[in-house]
Amino acid sequence: MTLAVYPGTFDPITLGHVDVVRRAATLFDRVILGVAQNIAKDGGRLFSIEQRVELARDALADLPDVEVAVIPGLLADFCRQRGADAIVKGLRNGTDFDAEIPMALVNRELGAPETYFLAAAPTHAHVSSSLVKDIARHGGDVTGLVPAGVAVALGKALAAGHDRTIPEPHEK
Repeated sequence: MTLAVYPGTFDPITLGHVDVVRRAATLFDRVILGVAQNIAKDGGRLFSIEQRVELARDALADLPDVEVAVIPGLLADFCRQRGADAIVKGLRNGTDFDAEIPMALVNRELGAPETYFLAAAPTHAHVSSSLVKDIARHGGDVTGLVPAGVAVALGKALAAGHDRTIPEPHEK
């Protein structure tokens, strides 16, 4: 039985992420979408780790061999603890590739399994969590970019003033 881990911050999960999980589920017996706490991005979080896990679980509820779990520390340690055979990452463009290669190499040095890259589907290659938050923040329609539950959660978070990613403009 093969197990792949698809790690990321998923703030929030997009239809591009869902597509990568669905395709990974055809290649591996089980897939764990691992929600990571990336300290370097903590100031830019819109959703808590608990909210990100819940949104991902809702988005992937129809996939019985997909689990959503928190990665509490190093990805390599998580993969070892869970018995993962592979890491899966989605690539939208060359910039993603340039950022992911060093991570794949260091993870392998730390004892993680091999990283497999899946090219983004053309319909999702332009979608990122940051772009989705920016569109929603400015009142744009994100329904074609994220699962329905995420669109609702974005609206609620922004309406409640939980947007921590962009400081309020200052009066001059």
